[in-house]
Formats: sequence, C-alpha cells, structure tokens
Amino acid sequence: MSDITLNVASANPEATPRSAPITVVGPVAWMRENLFSGWLSTAVTLVLAYVVIRSVVGFVDWAFINAIWWVPVDARGVAQTQACRALEGSGACWAVVTEKHRFMLFGTYPYEQHWRPAIVCLLFIGLYIVSALKRFWNWRLIPIWAVTLTAIGVLMWGGVFGLPYVPQERWGGLPITLILATFGLAFAFPLSILVALGRRSNLPAIKVLCVVYVELIRGVPLISLLFMASVMFPLFLPEGMNIDKLLRAQIAIILFAGAYLAEVVRAGLQSLDKGQYEAADAMGLSYWQKTGFIILPQALRMVIPPLVNTFIGFFKDTSLVLIIGIFDLLTAGKTAIVEPAWQGFGVEVYVFVGLIYLVFCFAMSKYSQGLEAELNRHRRR
Repeated sequence: MSDITLNVASANPEATPRSAPITVVGPVAWMRENLFSGWLSTAVTLVLAYVVIRSVVGFVDWAFINAIWWVPVDARGVAQTQACRALEGSGACWAVVTEKHRFMLFGTYPYEQHWRPAIVCLLFIGLYIVSALKRFWNWRLIPIWAVTLTAIGVLMWGGVFGLPYVPQERWGGLPITLILATFGLAFAFPLSILVALGRRSNLPAIKVLCVVYVELIRGVPLISLLFMASVMFPLFLPEGMNIDKLLRAQIAIILFAGAYLAEVVRAGLQSLDKGQYEAADAMGLSYWQKTGFIILPQALRMVIPPLVNTFIGFFKDTSLVLIIGIFDLLTAGKTAIVEPAWQGFGVEVYVFVGLIYLVFCFAMSKYSQGLEAELNRHRRR
C-alpha cells in the first residue's frame, strides 16, 4: 500500500502537501498586513522604527557605554563625583546606586544590622511564591503565613534571641513597602468580600452600612486618609494613649483598598447568571454554603484581571506614606540624593527604584495571566 501511495504521489506532484507561502502566513505576512499595508502605513512604520532605534541606542549609550559605576571616596568619606559631573548628562552615574543602595533599600535601619531586613525581604518573596502554588491552597497556608510573619516581626523589631531592639522609627526602604502592601492587601481582600456581600444583602441595615463605607472611602483620596490617620486620629484617643504611626497608616491603607476591591468583587457577583443562584437554592444549600462553594469561586474567577490591576495600583500607592514621614522605598530613594555630593543624579536613583517596582508588578501581572488562563480553561472547550 505504501508503494502504491508513493508511486501516486510521484506521478502526481500536485497531490503532495505543501506549506503555505510566506506571504500568506507567518511573520512576513503579518508585517505585510499590519505594518506595510499601504504607503501611509509604511511611512508611519519607518518613522516609528527610526524613533525606537534612536531611543534604544541613546539609552544604551547613556546607561551602559558612557556610564560610571564607581567613584573614589576621600578620607572624610565624601564621594568624589567630579567624573560623574564631567559627563554632563551623556552617561549615567550608577555610582550613586552603588554608594547609596543600602540606604535606599533599608532606610535608616542600623547599618550593621542590614542583614535582618535583607532576610525579611527574602521571606516576603518566599511567602509570595509559596502562596502562588496551588498545592498550598489549603489549611497549610495559614501556619506558613503565621510562622513567616512572626519571623519577620522578630527580625525587624529584635529584642529577643540576642538581636538588638530596633524601633519602628528606624525602619525604612523596601521592607516598609512590602509590609504595607502585604498586610494591606491580605486584610483588605477578605474585608472586600464581606463588604461586597453586604451591599447585596437583603438586610437594610447591613446594606446601608456597606454602601456608606464604600462611598465614603472611595470619595476621598488616599492621601487624605493617611493625613487623618496620622494627624486627626490621635486627637480622638484618650490622653496618654498612642497608636504607632506605621499601624495607623496600615489601617488607612486596608480601609482604602477594601473599599475599591469590594466594588470589583461586587461586579463579579453581579455578572453571574441568575440560574447559578437558583440552582444553589434548589439544592437546599444554606446561604454560606451557596456563597462559599458556588457563587464566590465563579465570581472571583471572572474578575481576576481587575483584582490584580487593583493589587498593582495599591502596591505602588504605598509610596504615598511619605506624607506622614514613613520611609518607604521611594522616600528612601529621594532622601539618598539629599547629600550635596549626589545632588543632580536623581534620574539614576529613580530608575533603580522603578526597576524594583517593575519586578514586583510584572511578576503579579504574569502570574495573574497564567492563573486566569488556567481557571478559565473550561470556558474555551
């Protein structure tokens, strides 16, 4: 049979399967259709390509070829930045990052104890990775979070196991950003679920309370909440009672994030078909069984993109705590160039800080894309 097929194919070359021309499918066809479909499209493509190439070449020259990575320090410990200033902007002075990276990452934390916040940052990253693995989406995640957060508190505060005590006023840099973002979103997410369910409740008192909370919080900027938590709130406390400034900022972020996330969750609840609710009622499930096993899983699956978008926004909004004097990552970066020797090199510092934000935000974005594709795989069948 194979010989007959071979003979037929050789006798009739047109019967042999052939690949489509490159002008019909593939990258060449895509470029021809989208980038060079006409004279105007071709002109715009060439102009944009020229601008992009010039920008990339200029950035490579500034960031790498003409850059200075290290400068000497005199006997008084003052950096000699004459070589950087001689560049007059033609090259980057990464020496400011080399010299000030510890201050930018850890703020005013005692220099000889910088290994402690460095381990804290690694613990946070490890906690994120473990929490993202589906095999840990069970009761085991609770003790993992409890042990990790306890270890973070011990390392940052000290005072036990021979570690020197470090007050919160000395904390700063990346650990503060991770603490505010992690605790803020960890507590705001369950709060948002309760508020979203409350807004759809049939009990008027609960519904009105949730509506007032959401509209009140969403009607003011985060800066005003931080200002009130730092300045106004202590005025209402009994005399002699004081709540730590970092804790007050954390509560303000939790309340603010909870209000915005509640609207995202409520959108997911409203997008479900009415038949899902009726089917759950027909099975005789209680309200919490229906909500926990049928309604919420589907609603949250549908709003993964806006949820992660909100997470990313609030991760960056932690930089607003500078208004109440908390040294987060961005504030520490700004303070690092206050020294006269490094004034004028803020671009390099902001690029360094921006890359750190980019790594965390890009990781959240890519993980959400994979999670959304996996959880919604059944919809494509």
